[in-house]
Amino acid sequence: MKLTQTQTHGKKMEFIFHLTINYFKRIKYLFLSLTLTLIVVFNNGAILATPPNLEIAQSLTQQGFLQLYNGQSEAALKAWQSAYRAYEQLNNKQGMNGSLINQSLALQALGSYANACQVLTQALALENRICPHALKEQTNSSQILSDLKEIFQKQPIQNLQIIGFSNLANVFRAMGEPEVSYTILQYCLTFAAQLQKKEIQDNLLLNLANTEVTLYNQAKSKYQLTDDFTAQKKALILAKSKFDAAQKVYEKLSNSPSTVSLQAKLNWLKLLIDNTSIQLSQYLPLSNSVSRLINDILTNLKQIETLSKVDSIYSKLKLSHNLLKITQSNNLKVKQFTDNNLQSIALSLSQEALASAKKLNNFRAIAYANSTLGEIYAAGGELSKAESSYHDGMLYAQSVQAWDIVYQWQWELARLYKTSGKIEQANKFYSTAIKNLDKVRGDVLLFNSDIQFAFTEKVEPLYREYISLLLNKNNSNKNYNRQAIKIQEQLKFAEVENFLRCGKFAENALDARLDSGLKDLDYIVYLIKLDDRVEVLVKTSQNIYRHTIDLDIIGEPLTNFFNIIQNLEFVDTKGYNFLTYSQAVYQLLIQPIKQYLPSSGKIGFVLDSYFQNLPLDMLYDGQQYLLETYIISVGSSAKQLRQSMLKPAATLASGVSKIGPSFSNPIVPRDLRPLPQVRLEIENIKKANPSAITLLDSEFTHERFSKDIENNSFWAIHLSSHAQFSSDIEQTFVLAWDTPLMVNDLKALLQNKSNLDLLVLSACQTAKGDRRSFLGIAGIAAQAGARSVLASLWLVDADSTAQLMTQFYEGLKSGLTKAEALRSAQLSLLKSDKYFHPYYWSAFILVGG
Repeated sequence: MKLTQTQTHGKKMEFIFHLTINYFKRIKYLFLSLTLTLIVVFNNGAILATPPNLEIAQSLTQQGFLQLYNGQSEAALKAWQSAYRAYEQLNNKQGMNGSLINQSLALQALGSYANACQVLTQALALENRICPHALKEQTNSSQILSDLKEIFQKQPIQNLQIIGFSNLANVFRAMGEPEVSYTILQYCLTFAAQLQKKEIQDNLLLNLANTEVTLYNQAKSKYQLTDDFTAQKKALILAKSKFDAAQKVYEKLSNSPSTVSLQAKLNWLKLLIDNTSIQLSQYLPLSNSVSRLINDILTNLKQIETLSKVDSIYSKLKLSHNLLKITQSNNLKVKQFTDNNLQSIALSLSQEALASAKKLNNFRAIAYANSTLGEIYAAGGELSKAESSYHDGMLYAQSVQAWDIVYQWQWELARLYKTSGKIEQANKFYSTAIKNLDKVRGDVLLFNSDIQFAFTEKVEPLYREYISLLLNKNNSNKNYNRQAIKIQEQLKFAEVENFLRCGKFAENALDARLDSGLKDLDYIVYLIKLDDRVEVLVKTSQNIYRHTIDLDIIGEPLTNFFNIIQNLEFVDTKGYNFLTYSQAVYQLLIQPIKQYLPSSGKIGFVLDSYFQNLPLDMLYDGQQYLLETYIISVGSSAKQLRQSMLKPAATLASGVSKIGPSFSNPIVPRDLRPLPQVRLEIENIKKANPSAITLLDSEFTHERFSKDIENNSFWAIHLSSHAQFSSDIEQTFVLAWDTPLMVNDLKALLQNKSNLDLLVLSACQTAKGDRRSFLGIAGIAAQAGARSVLASLWLVDADSTAQLMTQFYEGLKSGLTKAEALRSAQLSLLKSDKYFHPYYWSAFILVGG
């Protein structure tokens, strides 16, 4: 927690540092230092004797704050680590804890949130497992909230603990756990009110408003990622409430006399301006506050100088960026200023920030200042100056290995070169930007909530822009086609990582799970959606072939096709109603590449998120389905599609056929019914594999399931129960008897089971209307560590599913590959009198080889 001023009398501070009380009041970092030190040194207002070691500890504390004030975060961290050791020699617990809290400030400034969380848990005597990075392996947000509530209810927390907990809240927010951050801040505000500390309350309120903004961004992300009306409505209501809550707090703080007022205004302005560029803006109309805020901020610009030197720099850059966005927006106009006025002010502020950053020799701040100048110059059409500024920013960021910002400036340079028609240079910088993003992708997606909840705005476009450049309509370079395929596969991994919020598991981790002796498929089809077109690429052992379709042409038949298969009445839909669209999609996607494919055999597909819920087997050529011609599997990359045969070894088959306790869980849809045929399905698996272990209904509990997995090495795990896959990880689960098994639960259970070859998810469904819900299947596959996952794209009839699964396992037993066994089982339904309708057999999808 960074506080701003103190009510302690100046005379009590003279022994700490030879600065005036007025200067102290202007420096928020120093105030926190004084607060922590006074807790140690004073007792009921009396100055205690200070042995030499205590004076050294205090001096180191002040040294650290001055260094942090000047942007020297690493030096500040070392000073506070030394202060901790000095206090440790004195056995001064409060001094030690204060030094740890100080260290967390430096670590946050360095972007090292995981380490910041660790030192804070030490200072606050909390369990290490509470930290979000440990959370991915051990527990969940609900458990963290439960642990924290228990701590807060035991006893009130005092000043030092409030500071520590508020810092912990900031760390949780930055690491993508805003609900936890919100809860901590609410408790801190309650205790701060009891202590009647206005300065502390204002800072807590500012952090609370910032957390409300993160919760708004999280809800906004969910709204943008789903097409389901119910899910959209729920996300919209939440987004609006968080947007309004943040505005209310910012408005209250804007009237505060402290520097918190300026920070609140800047953050409020950013929230309002960012909202104009998103789909939600029609539901969250802009307030007239924009004009008032800008006029207020610009009239009182001198307030920025009351901040620390580093905060002053970044505040000027934030304001410059927002002023520039106003000039570029059709929805925003400020009566008092023309666009030229605002752009001129933005330029001046950025130049001031750059000069200040250079005086501090703060390379990271210099990089940001140059980038902001680059934006301003580019917007004004001064492309040469923009190129120079971006290039300088990139070099400064590279010099301190700040790859999390290096890739951003390289991306901007790539865009600049693309606009200028310098394609080779654009190609170079897009490629390098992605390589540098790859270096930090795990940390960016795991520990940066701004990116987590804006993946489709701040990460995905980098990949898509580069693919679009490589697959330019006039380009016939085969190497560019090959590179486009590589980038598409990297994007698929990044999407799953962002969905899981698990950090980077990367292609190398996948390689470790695959048998290097397996052969790649000879034919792989890539379906890629770009802004104005769809690219279909066929990769063979000899060449890469390409076909381009205008998005306007394929959009309508594809949407109509999706609407039919996602309809609950699909099973009753007559053939002529769905075959029309199925054939239209086939004619657009498959027919033009038919000449590059074999007449029959195995084909793999790597699907863009736009196509991932597409039942490929059901595509119709006018005479037969694609299933009748090819053996099909899908994956995130060519490596994942390598074919293997399931080894005859231990199998665990678990299922829920009756309504159990888990059906009443709040995240479970209320309309789920019992699945009586699951019992037959499990029994048939046992017949095909007598050594299989089976768990049915009340036997299939989380505890029993965990113990069986822990005590055995299974090659196949079959889960026959209601399940749901969604683009929202919190709505992706498999029902055990007593509780839903979430994605992270499966990871915790299966992460060390390197032998797992197949995970079957029977009686499952993809979230209705959610085109990106295939991420749920891919996410479960990644978390479970299975080479292959068999699942369905909608909730299928229980009797037909039981028959299909029986045929599938008989095929595996007879020596077929998983893809061959699935196709054989599907064909058996297609050729039957009862289950020939595609509803029964086309939903099943094999992810992996």
